[in-house]
Amino acid sequence: MNAALGHAGVLLGLFAAVGGIGANGWGLARKKPQTLRSARIYAWLILAGAVVAVVAMERALITHDFSIVFVAQNNSRHTPLLYDITGLWSALSGSILLWSFMVAAWMAIMVHHFRRRAEDPLVAWATLVVYVVAAFFFMLMAGPADPFRTVSGPAPTSGLGPNVLLQDNPLIAFHPPILYAGFVGFTIPFAFAVASLVTGRVGEGWLVETRRWTLVAWGLLTIGIVLGAWWSYQVLGWGGFWGWDPVENAALLPWLTGTAYLHSVIVQERRGLLRVWNLSLLLATFSLTILATFLTRSGVLESVHAFSNSNLGPFLLSFLGVIVATAVGLLAWRGDRLRTPVGIDSAVSREGAFLVNNLLFAGFAFVVLLGTVFPLFVQALQNRQVSVGRPYFVEMTQPIGLAILLMMGIATALPWRKASKDMMRDRLLVPAATGAFVIVACVVAGVRGFGDLVAFGFGAFAVTAALRQLALLFRGELRRDASRRWTAPLRALAGRRGGGMVVHVGVVIVAVAFAAASSYGHRGQVAMTPGHSATFDGHTFTYVGLRYVSTPSHSAVEEAILVDGRGPYLPAVSQYGANTEGVGTPSVDSGPFDDVYLTVAALPHRRDGTAMIGIVVQPLVMWLWVGGGIMLAGALLAAVPDRRDRRNASSRPN
Repeated sequence: MNAALGHAGVLLGLFAAVGGIGANGWGLARKKPQTLRSARIYAWLILAGAVVAVVAMERALITHDFSIVFVAQNNSRHTPLLYDITGLWSALSGSILLWSFMVAAWMAIMVHHFRRRAEDPLVAWATLVVYVVAAFFFMLMAGPADPFRTVSGPAPTSGLGPNVLLQDNPLIAFHPPILYAGFVGFTIPFAFAVASLVTGRVGEGWLVETRRWTLVAWGLLTIGIVLGAWWSYQVLGWGGFWGWDPVENAALLPWLTGTAYLHSVIVQERRGLLRVWNLSLLLATFSLTILATFLTRSGVLESVHAFSNSNLGPFLLSFLGVIVATAVGLLAWRGDRLRTPVGIDSAVSREGAFLVNNLLFAGFAFVVLLGTVFPLFVQALQNRQVSVGRPYFVEMTQPIGLAILLMMGIATALPWRKASKDMMRDRLLVPAATGAFVIVACVVAGVRGFGDLVAFGFGAFAVTAALRQLALLFRGELRRDASRRWTAPLRALAGRRGGGMVVHVGVVIVAVAFAAASSYGHRGQVAMTPGHSATFDGHTFTYVGLRYVSTPSHSAVEEAILVDGRGPYLPAVSQYGANTEGVGTPSVDSGPFDDVYLTVAALPHRRDGTAMIGIVVQPLVMWLWVGGGIMLAGALLAAVPDRRDRRNASSRPN
């Protein structure tokens, strides 16, 4: 029953997507507003099909319907309920189902939002593009990525269970869905970018339709990446949170280009500049999400985050090729209309700083993209395997990252069109002095490392500049309405300017924490017997003894350890299922100044009970997660309509 219901949902979504393409195409070709308005029903049918398929798969997982191959391979009778549910995205075809559901959900929101303007050609073309994307992913489920394929012969009595790494931490319930929602969310601004080029309405009006959609997708992708780093830190046992893994890089790439767009779109709205750049960034961002899908679901990369080998590679690569060719062709076709009669008046201006900032983000993305796909080109051309490791990414991206931090502070203080020397001195003196003071204080405190000291100084410079801007916004709100002084802070934070500054603060916190944790951590191992203590990097560790845990889903051997008298903390070796290898489960003592990360380096020796404990002490790791939360809060605040947005709310795309 579950398989039949799931197949029915997939086919409903596929046929509805094809029907939506046909109805929208007919309405546009014949200029029939009524047809375009009627075509909205297909979006709801696609969503209905996706919901039916998801419900069928979740029901199959929860009820352990092992007649479905996906369930038999990724579920067992002893899997806890939480991991029954998360099993939907634990393997390839289930992840495509989740992706398709996200496309359908975003499409339904879009159709509802523009329900009164369905006959507008810009909206109609954008809807048509989203229908095409939905049709592609439902086609994958109807063919090579069928999540409801049934086993041949009698159904097994139990299944293999999820990957052991995917049932060891509840973060798996949040990281993939939020990350996918961010990825798929870029479909909407991509669709409007294509629609603006097709209709020739490439002025500034269409930006009103895309900025907030992009901002929400960017915020979801941001928190998805942060949660992924946290999951890696909590589960994989290596003591790190970002290893420049190819799949991690694939998620970072659209984030970089999306960030660049959110900056440069302000220049186009304010000055009418950077039209080609903004369209290119949106088209590139969506293309990079499809590239990420290809890298993680084609089996071309070996990664703890990637899915196993599959036959989806040619389909995804062909779809990516169509997207890129369409984007380049449309940009070339509308090249004349994209030219602007004016240029940047002065390099020392906000638009000039935003342009430099965008070039830095583009350079960062290119470096990461090159390091990620280079091994694939070598393997394809020379049939040999090479790897591009962490040293390449660190050496190539560190200077760009430092420059971005510097420009964050400078761009905040610059006015539009042109800045005078006196204005620059007045606005940047305090932030520059703060940055210099932080560097001197770090040196006096014994901190070494040129790049890290510069990062701390530039971070202080950028945060001070952002806080100065927030103070000015707060003062402006008080002047505007002194009677509402208690709500002035919230009114200052809401809107693109206040929310943007909050995002800047979060970015700096993440950057400083990343630099500190990556450069000043210490790793080691200590051997201890029960009841004895040892010191490492200023912390005292007391080994209490072993604990044995057994549940229906797993068994574990835990080492109970006190850290500075607190605890016990319980690093373990866990086994999920009788025929699986044991996996290390770390335990973390997290604090505002440093994290103490404990792993089982070796189980106790039987003769004397000596245990070998792995220890990693890293400063400021907690602030990575705090900074990510601040970035999300800033994105939500920036999505709140400010006065300029409300003035433009009634305008239609031009």
